[in-house]
Amino acid sequence: MHVKHIALPLAALAFCAASFAQPVAPVQTLAASEQPKLLETLKTLVEIETGSTNRAGLDKASTFIAERLKALGAEVVFMEPTAADTYRMEDTPEKPEAIGRTVRASFKGTGTKKILLIAHMDTVYPAGMLAQQPWRIDGNKAYGLGISDDKQGVAVILHTVAMLKALNVRDYGTLTVMVNGDEEISSPAARKWLSQAGAEHDAVMSFEASRTESDKIALATSGIALATLSVKGRASHAGGAPEHGVNALYELSHQLLQLRDLSVPARGLKMNWTMSRAGVVRNMIPPGAQAWADIRLLKVADLAGLEKQIAERIKTKLLPESEVTVTIENRRPPLEATAASRALAVHAQRIYKELAMNLVVDPEPEGGGTDAAFAALQTKAPVIERFGLRGFGAHSTNAEYVLIDSIQPRLYLATRMVMEIASGKAL
Repeated sequence: MHVKHIALPLAALAFCAASFAQPVAPVQTLAASEQPKLLETLKTLVEIETGSTNRAGLDKASTFIAERLKALGAEVVFMEPTAADTYRMEDTPEKPEAIGRTVRASFKGTGTKKILLIAHMDTVYPAGMLAQQPWRIDGNKAYGLGISDDKQGVAVILHTVAMLKALNVRDYGTLTVMVNGDEEISSPAARKWLSQAGAEHDAVMSFEASRTESDKIALATSGIALATLSVKGRASHAGGAPEHGVNALYELSHQLLQLRDLSVPARGLKMNWTMSRAGVVRNMIPPGAQAWADIRLLKVADLAGLEKQIAERIKTKLLPESEVTVTIENRRPPLEATAASRALAVHAQRIYKELAMNLVVDPEPEGGGTDAAFAALQTKAPVIERFGLRGFGAHSTNAEYVLIDSIQPRLYLATRMVMEIASGKAL
């Protein structure tokens, strides 16, 4: 693939940028020259298996990312999970050292604005699947496990930083890159660090993939939680002395019926009981029972309100001797659209128009969660998602890809956004 051929689409649009201040033209040229380099980076990342439980693969990928960032002039540290920093969920590895570490890189500039770029390196795929779906390019599509979610995001950040260095852009105060290795298991360790980092910066750009069907950035994502309803009863012979038992299945059924109507569709709050289990053997009064509910929400405050409602309702029991508890796992909070993020998104649209392209700003969540929501928890600064390449097939086994022709405009967008935020023009 020859760079001179790649450069033509953006070069042809140079007249659209003529009325804008420099360095628009140099950014266009660099975006073109970085495309083949970014594809090589993507190939390297895709060929490292980084499932969330594959600590060896995650160490290899994080070392690669750290070395690239160091070579660009960053101060880099590895943030290792500890028991104290880890939020425990049902699928959280028992030992914190089994969780992937986070790469944090800092570039010091001459200005005041602090900008945070985030992505994740882990995937949902178990070790060994790489052989079934190796890296390949087919026309305008680059395929590979985890390429859309979210290795493209890592690559776009690395090459955006490279472009900023080549352009000698240093008028930010601090440019921080964070790449974590536990996003696909709801970031049990990185969530704390992301929230702290979000509070320390003036803007957050998150690099999950955009959509193939819509060239967009996103201002909101859904929150995800899990409710576990547990009932403790008392075992007894089902035929000989059922009256001596406390039937946990009966109590579970009672609780499910009185907890079935807590969804508030108008607010985007959805709580649905989806799994249950009870009993030991057929002829024993069940001494225990459990059920699980999937929770989706659009407002951070709604989870606390829901938890309070549940706690109040379970006080009413069918069997007074039973013990009933409900625990809530806050797997991922929602990212809410704010006035600050809307204003920054308008600026992103203006930058895209320099390429005579339209950027969709989506203020509504699509159903999935994001680490950007953790970065937004403790700040009023703008937090925007989907600065990555246009991609498709996340969490699929044979159809995950990114669109190659989205590389240049997305590199241009990310680089120009950092430049505009750093100079104070966008904030």
